[in-house]
Amino acid sequence: MARKKKHEEHQNHEAWAIPYGDLVTLLFALFTVMYAVSSVNDGKFRVLSDSMIAAFSGAPTSVRPVNIGAIEPGKGGDKYLNGIKPNALIKITPQSTTLDGNLARRGAADAPGALSRMQRNVEDSMQALIDAKLVKVRRDDQWLEIEINADVLFPSGAGEFSPDAEPVLNKLAQALQPFPNPIRVEGHTDDRPIKTAAFPSNWELSAARAASVVHQFMQQGIDPMRLEIVGLGEFHPLQPNDTAEGRNANRRVVVMVLEQVSTDSPPTAAQVQPAATEPQ
Repeated sequence: MARKKKHEEHQNHEAWAIPYGDLVTLLFALFTVMYAVSSVNDGKFRVLSDSMIAAFSGAPTSVRPVNIGAIEPGKGGDKYLNGIKPNALIKITPQSTTLDGNLARRGAADAPGALSRMQRNVEDSMQALIDAKLVKVRRDDQWLEIEINADVLFPSGAGEFSPDAEPVLNKLAQALQPFPNPIRVEGHTDDRPIKTAAFPSNWELSAARAASVVHQFMQQGIDPMRLEIVGLGEFHPLQPNDTAEGRNANRRVVVMVLEQVSTDSPPTAAQVQPAATEPQ
């Protein structure tokens, strides 16, 4: 019996085209992704990012604070909240509300010579302490300075004034209350260190003493919008701290009354002291 001749299988010579096509497709996809990444639209990317964050984080349980000039979420990065650009300069004029509801410039003197009238009121009400050299009153064209020795007001190392000091502060407040001028109360100490639970340093002690005076002024009817507290510690002495007399002179409270309000920060007593200091 004759044997059947085995036919040779047909060989596909075009099989290379399939992997080649796949390779070309992958290369096209790769270059498409690279091109897309190289030209990112910041606005669209931020919208996509905000949308994904909102979708995966769920509904917010509290109001999220937004700073002035922050970009509004989901707006493509080109819209600022309330139309305020981060580099916008916002200048607010200090104002206070009077009892009748009208707005008045804070601290504007009612008439020329207000400081002279205040000086006379203060000197008349505190003449005994001035004669005892425990209170000093100085006046310049732009401010009135009332310096009170801290020993008159505060026990050693205390931030609350003594009961005997209350009439002194009340008299001073009554002399200043009728005028609208801004008032800065500065606390000063000597250089002896203090470290207690209430006052870790002289910074806190001086600020607490100034705050005690301000609170008493408020109780006597002085508008709190006129008042400012400054604690200067031991860093603006009048005299060297190497003697008991020098330390006593450096422990003081200074009440600075300004002629008119200014957009700039008013000078401190320490800044005007060299020109106004009397011979010790």
